[in-house]
Amino acid sequence: MIAPAAPHRAVKPSALPSSLERVVTCAHLASDNKARDILVLDMRGLTPLYDYLLLATAAGKRQMHAIAEEIDAKLQNLGDQRLGQEGYESCKWIVQDFGDVVVHIMDPLSREYYALENLWADAPRVSWEKM
Repeated sequence: MIAPAAPHRAVKPSALPSSLERVVTCAHLASDNKARDILVLDMRGLTPLYDYLLLATAAGKRQMHAIAEEIDAKLQNLGDQRLGQEGYESCKWIVQDFGDVVVHIMDPLSREYYALENLWADAPRVSWEKM
């Protein structure tokens, strides 16, 4: 007789990794997918809306989709849920909202034009590579 499969248990919010751990995971996934100019900004002292902002540049549609899909899958696996996503179809700028972590994956022209790192120049930069 085969034993029934164990029921799937959802990760409790208290077991969810911290926002810093999750944004660092996102940065590493972007790096693994060859994104460039990856920047993590600590927004906690600047806005009550979210804790961290990730900026990454991708060369094209395939790369942008790969990065967005891997980030979404990994954070979902950790128990997080994406609250929204914009720009996936146009592929000039994909924004993923995970509540306390916001991810921006941009093509080079959009990244240069909007220069979000200049808009948030007061935000401390996180050295995610060492984490």
